[in-house]
Amino acid sequence: LMAAAGGAGGGGGTDRVPAGDHSLLHVVGVTGSESFEKLVTAVRGLEVLTLLKAEVRGVESEAAFAAELGALVAPLGSAAADHPTTAPLCWLGDDDYLGAPEDALEYLKSTFLLGRGASVPLRAVPNGDLASEAHDFDYDVVVIGGGSGGLATSKAIAKHEKRVLVVDYVKPSPAGTKWGLGGTCVNVGCIPKKLFHTAALLGDYAKDGATYGWAHEKGAHDWEKLREAVNDYIKSLNFGYRTQLREKGVIYKPALASFVDDHTVELQDRKKKRSNVTARRFIVATGGRPNQLEIPGGEHCITSDDIFQLKQAPGKTLVVGASYVALECAGFLTGLGYDATVMVRSILLRGFDQQMANMIGEFMEHEGTKFIHRHVPTRIEKQDDGKLRVFYVPSGEREGEEKSDVFDTVLVATGRYADTSGLNLDKVGVTVDKSGKIVCKHNQTTAPHIYAVGDVVSGNLELTPLAIQEGKMLAERLFGGSRKAFDMDLIPTTVFTPLEYGCVGLSEELAIERYGEDDIEVYHTNFTPLEWQMPEHRGENKCYVKLICHIPDDMRVLGYHVLSPNAGEQTQGFAIGLRLGATFHTFQDLVGIHPTTAEEVTTLDITKRSGESAERSGC
Repeated sequence: LMAAAGGAGGGGGTDRVPAGDHSLLHVVGVTGSESFEKLVTAVRGLEVLTLLKAEVRGVESEAAFAAELGALVAPLGSAAADHPTTAPLCWLGDDDYLGAPEDALEYLKSTFLLGRGASVPLRAVPNGDLASEAHDFDYDVVVIGGGSGGLATSKAIAKHEKRVLVVDYVKPSPAGTKWGLGGTCVNVGCIPKKLFHTAALLGDYAKDGATYGWAHEKGAHDWEKLREAVNDYIKSLNFGYRTQLREKGVIYKPALASFVDDHTVELQDRKKKRSNVTARRFIVATGGRPNQLEIPGGEHCITSDDIFQLKQAPGKTLVVGASYVALECAGFLTGLGYDATVMVRSILLRGFDQQMANMIGEFMEHEGTKFIHRHVPTRIEKQDDGKLRVFYVPSGEREGEEKSDVFDTVLVATGRYADTSGLNLDKVGVTVDKSGKIVCKHNQTTAPHIYAVGDVVSGNLELTPLAIQEGKMLAERLFGGSRKAFDMDLIPTTVFTPLEYGCVGLSEELAIERYGEDDIEVYHTNFTPLEWQMPEHRGENKCYVKLICHIPDDMRVLGYHVLSPNAGEQTQGFAIGLRLGATFHTFQDLVGIHPTTAEEVTTLDITKRSGESAERSGC
């Protein structure tokens, strides 16, 4: 591309910022001619790397081109009047003539590649809306959404001395739950989930206490005390985020935003007062909300938006769904002493390694969580005593035998949808997929000055650290001259079920699908952590770890999966090994820290292919 554009960097070119509509570059020339083909090669490359959009048309002969040229140059002004009949014609928008082919190439190179050299994965400053640079706006950037991704992005942009506004408005859940600045993770997601999970684990540790010499027995759990402590902590985080924005010079407005035109959004505050603000660029980081149960009586259900703020203990609870949210919530409810049942339509943890998912289910059942497999609810009736009677049938058999049971609480965890419906994205040319998520390439939407980060992006994993990293990197590409795109490969994650599940890389199913079963070797073992070996209620060999290796590539590790206490802490560390190309031999050569659960992966020597038992005994 750089060779076609006439060099490998350097300033050069015109300083002119062309006027008019820059959404489309037009190229017309003689098919097969050297100058035309050279120009087309450069333009097609720029379309891939940048926001440039082009319409290219080849004419069959020089005579035909010469016959058309007069009509083509007429709207382009006097500068184009002397355009040679043998050279391809190039212009931007309706009437912005770019000159001879060498002038056009130099202009495109200097404008879109920014003279920064040949190894360019994507443009540093997206220039798809060059006309806006000549206008004055209220803000350089408006970030819509005050969750983890939006806050990280706004603070990173503010470092570049840009005028940044964050607008965030929490629409109450159908059950009426509201919260403060910080988004899902902080208020109704990762943070309260991990704290409730920890509370449940402490109950298990209390059961271990007698074996370790502690005389007192585990007492009843106080839901209200836990809820109050967790929410007090979260409110302190809400306050901290507002303080951080102020310190970074970011303006924060608690308002609901929707696009009015390309560079204007309408803000509606809590009192329904409306006002408009303008910006050169916008970043959408509105995240998602939980799906509701669309059946008669579904309005009586709650979601993960509500569970952590329930004023009274949930009591006997039905969790509908088999997502990580469903299993995490059911797990901590069981651990806190409540009767919890999970209704599963098909499989557990779709998209995750299914061996690990099923082992999680088995462990949860061992711990007391109940499962109703391959059933779906059909209706819910609220009884006079306030309890909920849930009717359900086998999956795919709506006319099958209907059963029912009574619960105090029904929690729905069947996935999430993108919170984009009220943004008027269609008005500004932003494309969304069927779930409402925004279609992007490197966080660039189909509108040249509008970007998106986090859960709202189509194809993204719904992970808080991903949104944060994505936002920071976007800020550097926009204002810091960075060329670095976000790498979606080898992202570690953990499911905080009673026995935690950490993973990075491919599932066993996907590795076999991608590389073939003959080229995959799986090393694995069951094990019992040392601290679990004395308390009898813990059982044996409940924990498990495996490495999925690619045989032809020197046994490169494609996937790491662990089911054990503190799985997240282990996975975070081993993930960097996979990102650096670790092989099975790398893990073999690593000296373990004894006695830890993490060391188990350094002593693997049994393959699934061998058929030998993977259960461990002793220390």
